[in-house]
Amino acid sequence: MRVNRNSLDQFRLPGAAALSLFLLVATLVPASTSAQRRVPRAGVQTSHSRERTSTEAREMVEVASETVCNERVRDPKGSIPIDDMQARPSLPIDSPEALAGAQRAQRLLPAARRLVIASLKQLSRDYNVSGSKSFDLKIQRALARVEAVKDVRPDMDSRDNASVLMRNPRTIIFGTIFLAGLPSDEGMISVLSHELVHIADGSQDNLKPLFRAVAGRASSLTGLKIRDQRAEELTCDLVGALATRSYVSATPSYEALPRRISRSLEHNCVDTDEGDDDHLSPRDTIRAILFLRPALSRDLVYGR
Repeated sequence: MRVNRNSLDQFRLPGAAALSLFLLVATLVPASTSAQRRVPRAGVQTSHSRERTSTEAREMVEVASETVCNERVRDPKGSIPIDDMQARPSLPIDSPEALAGAQRAQRLLPAARRLVIASLKQLSRDYNVSGSKSFDLKIQRALARVEAVKDVRPDMDSRDNASVLMRNPRTIIFGTIFLAGLPSDEGMISVLSHELVHIADGSQDNLKPLFRAVAGRASSLTGLKIRDQRAEELTCDLVGALATRSYVSATPSYEALPRRISRSLEHNCVDTDEGDDDHLSPRDTIRAILFLRPALSRDLVYGR
């Protein structure tokens, strides 16, 4: 899920370089947001290597992407797209919408912590980055940082952003517009998870090998250049989507599966689809996540 598209970067160090060919081959089998100025894309950037993707797989991703944005329009709890959030006036902290969002975020934070820890462990196995002594020590440190996050703080000046100050990694700061723009539990889980991955990585680059691995595979599948900070942001969004999917499984409801899953990605359903040096464009983010996790595409297209 794409969140905190620009605000967090001022507090963080860049991520990693490209993935080696061996790691790319080893991970071919898939497992089952914005006040600052963005730099418009001059066109699609392609990577030097590209994994062949079937026409059927690409069509599935496009249909699933359309499903996400169509669900957003029909869903009373659909997330507001981040370009729409940017255009809205600031909300006071004590506004009903901001208060409801802050309460939702605080209530869901413990669940988000558990889901992020599980997702990071699973991704580390999926991408063959676990097992070395150095990484295992780093991932344990990363997970401990996630466990330590206790608070959500609303902030009017942050507007449509969520961010973390690395000098105070126990608190996630939410702009009041962002809090109001995520009216569902699923959308909030996705955003919280995104920020928790940033916290997990910290200033010591605890998750750098995982960011490289995810970016390498995503670059191969999409043809986009995904490295450095883009790699970190995409991995945060991927974890947000996976955590939300696990949350949906753990909390059955009468709502249709595609609708609930869509809420983790809907804030990327923008009209102005621009990326920058640190982020893929919002709609490219949706596609990259769906390429990385075909099971999500199937759930969106065929789920009931």
